[in-house]
Amino acid sequence: MEDWKFDFEWLQVRHYVKDTLGYPELPELNTILLMIGVQELGRFKDEWTKEEKQDLMHIAVCHLMTYDGFYEFHGRDADGWPHYKLKKQIKIKGVEPQERLLKEKAIYYFKELDQQHNNSQNDNETSN
Repeated sequence: MEDWKFDFEWLQVRHYVKDTLGYPELPELNTILLMIGVQELGRFKDEWTKEEKQDLMHIAVCHLMTYDGFYEFHGRDADGWPHYKLKKQIKIKGVEPQERLLKEKAIYYFKELDQQHNNSQNDNETSN
């Protein structure tokens, strides 16, 4: 993805999350990963422990890396938390390239959510 397009689409994601959660400022990557983790867990609560936040961010990273086959969804534990299995090593070194990859996958994630939402709305309109 070209840099200008990446920057534009990443900014769109940040604005979407800001507006959805009612944040006063644009969120950074970790906040967006946390939101994705909560979405993939499928439940929300007002307060998360530090360990739960780390687990939620791990869920998000694993889910985002399923798009390229690095991880595979393995199932949920007794408490309903999703677990993933590493399928192949991620060979990207350095913080900036890793962050870029996560941001690109987050962009894809939100596009996919938007498409699912639009499809759901279209299904509801045709059934009425």
